[in-house]
Amino acid sequence: MFNKRIPQAISMILLISALAGSDAAAQATKSPAARQTEHEITTLLKEFLANVDKVEMHDRFWAEDLIYTSGAGVVRSKADILKNMRESAKMATADPKDAKKDTYTAEDITVRAYGDLAVLNFKLVQNAADGKTNYFRNSGTFAKRNGKWQVINWQATRVAEPEKK
Repeated sequence: MFNKRIPQAISMILLISALAGSDAAAQATKSPAARQTEHEITTLLKEFLANVDKVEMHDRFWAEDLIYTSGAGVVRSKADILKNMRESAKMATADPKDAKKDTYTAEDITVRAYGDLAVLNFKLVQNAADGKTNYFRNSGTFAKRNGKWQVINWQATRVAEPEKK
């Protein structure tokens, strides 16, 4: 029994080392253009999350041909999102007593560059005005058109709450 475990342990160590090394090598061989795309997409995401309550930011972030799938499975277009934003803005000015707003941050951001396309994946942290924190895994596909990145596809998935023991 002892003799079988040593080769298995060595095999696992070698496999883990190889996988870790290949990821480091992939990072080291990233082109300057890919690194620039990562920076641009990450910066745009953070700007979007900091200004998520502004119609202008949504207009800038989402492409005209957007396909957005919410965490509840509802498919929306850019026009749908902007319409909802404008209606929410009217209600907010009509009822300013509810001044507390949700805030959002991004964690575990991954960007993959493919020329004029890029894929984003991250964990969205929603700090709700009521004090609750919600988590989502979001994936987006960006297209660079006329020199600017915009989202053409988005998928939001609510992260399940851990089971209580």
